[in-house]
Order: sequence, then structure tokens, then C-alpha cells
Amino acid sequence: MEDLLTIETAANSVIKNSLNKPSPDSVVSALIQIEKQSKKQDKKYNIEQLSGNWQLCFITGTKKTRKRAGIVLGAGRYVPNWVKISLSYFSPLNTSETPEQLEIGRVENTVEFAGLKLSLSGPTKFIDKKNILAFDFTKITVKLLGVKLYSGYIRGGQESEDKFATESVGKQAFFAYFLIQEKFIAARGRGGGLAIWGMPLRGS
Repeated sequence: MEDLLTIETAANSVIKNSLNKPSPDSVVSALIQIEKQSKKQDKKYNIEQLSGNWQLCFITGTKKTRKRAGIVLGAGRYVPNWVKISLSYFSPLNTSETPEQLEIGRVENTVEFAGLKLSLSGPTKFIDKKNILAFDFTKITVKLLGVKLYSGYIRGGQESEDKFATESVGKQAFFAYFLIQEKFIAARGRGGGLAIWGMPLRGS
């Protein structure tokens, strides 16, 4: 319960731009413990629980090591208030009748700072047995002070989108979600890093 509260407080501190932030080390420790509990309890989530707009609040880096561990967690850090990074998941377009029950939806990742708004979007698929959401960014939109400067497919984006559903998850970027709550979520990325997102306040 204490670990869950630490993660919730970390997310709220960024959403509300509060100075009352748990230490990065305590947040990383809480994330690791919650991830272990989730695996032990074999928790299952679904894509509908992720639908909506989420603001990135906290991330950890990774660093390579020559030891057997391969890649280990680097230091955790809060996303600074001068940049806003949000991740929006949209409801699945369909559910394919496959052994893995892939649910195909859309994602948009937006970065905003100094009047510039950069958005990357593309398809997603959710593997409910593993709580893994794979994604690919195939389109880009650039706006400056609300004026659209460019919008279109990234090079090779159309082809990537066409084969996304059938391509192996092992070849794609993905997040393995181990915590999904109403106001905050947490996951481990393919590269090994951890992240927390919070639900933005209305009007923000």
C-alpha cells in the first residue's frame, strides 16, 4: 500500500506542479516492488483501461553493464515542468480472433514546449495475457503556436502500418504495463526503463 501511495504521489506532484515530490530513489523502489507483486499475482489488464490521455511524470534511464545483468536501471527523474509529454490511447478498432487476442488501437505521443507541438501517432496492439502494448509511430504532425506546419506519414510509415498487426512483438517497441489505476499507470519499456504517467487535470 505504501508503494502504491508513493507512485500516486509522484504522479500527482507533476500533474499539479507540486514541490512535494517523493525522492526519485523511493519512487524507483516502489515501482520495482509493485512490478514484482503484479507478476506474482498474475494481474491482467485490458486496452480499455488504458484508453484516454496520460501525462508522462517520471522515468528511469538504463545503462549497459558488462556483468551478467546486461542492462540495469539508471537513476530515476521527474519530467520537468517546462515540457509536457503526453500519451493518448484510443479504443481498439477491432479485436482479432487469434490465440493472443490482439486488440488493435491507436496511440499518439505529444511533446509540447516553447509553443512547439510535435505529435507522433500510429497503431497499437494489446496482448492481454502479458499486459503488453506494442506500438509503432507511423505519422507525424508539427504545430507552432497552433499553426500546423506539417502532417503526414513518416518515411516508410504506410508500409509499417500495413504490416503492424502481423509483425512479431519481439521486433516492435512496447510497454509492459504492471500498474493501471484510474488516475495513474506504470510500465516497463522494451529497453528496460520504467515510467509513470498520470491523468491530467481537466482544463490543463
